[in-house]
Amino acid sequence: MTPSLSLRPVRDTDSAQLLALNSAAVPAVNDLDADDLTALIAASHSAIAVVADAEPDTVLGFAILFAAGADYASENYRYFSGRARTFLYVDRIVVAAGHRGGGLGARLYSAVFDAARALPTDVVFCEVNLRPANPESLAFHDRLGFTEIGQQATKNDTVVVSLLSASVTKVRSASGR
Repeated sequence: MTPSLSLRPVRDTDSAQLLALNSAAVPAVNDLDADDLTALIAASHSAIAVVADAEPDTVLGFAILFAAGADYASENYRYFSGRARTFLYVDRIVVAAGHRGGGLGARLYSAVFDAARALPTDVVFCEVNLRPANPESLAFHDRLGFTEIGQQATKNDTVVVSLLSASVTKVRSASGR
């Protein structure tokens, strides 16, 4: 049986869990140390955690989001900043390995699209690795309605990403409906 889930803002007390989740997801996301994570969350528009209602202090997944106009040096964020005046950018979305495929990513993206509508903006951007390959994430984002608008080599050509865009008004559920 799937546990009842809730979304909540990331708390300062979540840092150790977020670092562990993030580290376990490398190379799908870049590695962070505690200072990098603190700075990233502080600069972000919002950071959201998904938790089981029975264990609200245990983070099962999280997303860190940036709105247009942020002071953020990410190569991918700069790419999107050059293409839209308003947007919401998903810097990272991570779900614990033992909970993937259980709807947590879709739940987080529901909050992402709600946050985009509240800005307001009509587009959400993100990127997914092509090298090293992350086919599960590409398929997940495709089911949500994201489409590729470009590709980019980053991190001194060690990573190639698919740059993705989704219309807030045309978003689908993760099941493709």
